[in-house]
Amino acid sequence: MQTVLKKMTRFLVLGLLFWLPRDKKIRIDRWLRGREEFRKLKQADGVIVSFGKSGRTWLRVMLSRFYQVKHGLGERHLIGFDNLHRKNRAIPRLFFTHDNYLKDYTGNRDSKADFYDKKVVLLVRNPLDVAVSQFFQWQYRMRPGKKALNEYPEHGSDVDIHDFVMSPTAGLPKIIDYLNLWAEESKKISSLLVVRYEDMRSNTADVLENIVTFLGTPGNAKEIAEAVRFASVENMRNMETKRTFWLSGSRMLAKDRDNPDSFKVRKAKVGGYRDYFSAEQIAAMQALVRERLDPLFGYQSEVESPPAVESVSAAC
Repeated sequence: MQTVLKKMTRFLVLGLLFWLPRDKKIRIDRWLRGREEFRKLKQADGVIVSFGKSGRTWLRVMLSRFYQVKHGLGERHLIGFDNLHRKNRAIPRLFFTHDNYLKDYTGNRDSKADFYDKKVVLLVRNPLDVAVSQFFQWQYRMRPGKKALNEYPEHGSDVDIHDFVMSPTAGLPKIIDYLNLWAEESKKISSLLVVRYEDMRSNTADVLENIVTFLGTPGNAKEIAEAVRFASVENMRNMETKRTFWLSGSRMLAKDRDNPDSFKVRKAKVGGYRDYFSAEQIAAMQALVRERLDPLFGYQSEVESPPAVESVSAAC
């Protein structure tokens, strides 16, 4: 309820400022969103940070089911900050963020000082797969206002997938810069767990066990196994089609049931970016990752890995 009231307040404020130039309204909107993120950050027991389309929804569904099973709760609500905490205080308040707006409120644009004293799970994914998945998010799911707010190509504009992926404001350069800042600041964060999407895909149960233990809520084998089963790509697609999580907003709702690319859970492939580009384009994009991305995340060698295979337990 508090989140809904905050959103209504933000919409009311922006509505009263209709006369302002577009760029000023965007700055105010980002500041208001940053203020709300700051409130949640200060109250959170743990933070899940990721660039968009790095597997956060998959992890959110797994964590939701883990805590539901552990504490005997129903399965229709996704964990969203403190909603499950209010049902059982043993469940941590988890702040899920793409780290888009906080800096607009705190002014910490060139550091991660806002997170230094927090328990942070940093979820990362091969930037090439992230960029491709972002293209389909922008094309089919992203609201026009969000596109303007985060400097994506304008709503309805004709941008092909290669131009999008190479765009400094939407594609690979932006993703690499995002990850590099986190890498530079990683040693300053008192409690940090870096989790790779690819490792979650190949060893889901063990990675989930590491995450919940890091968050201070270790589980048993049965709880972990049920969370992994529940969040399989097949079950998540089925739940998205059936609108299972409609109570949690549009996060897990297909925009067009006849278009697989409009689903939140799309292809769920590791290395799937190769399906969309020529050999020359792939080589150039791989070179960009090798040359510019911090080695902390281990993707320099993986951009030359064998052709992609279908995932059996991951969600895009």
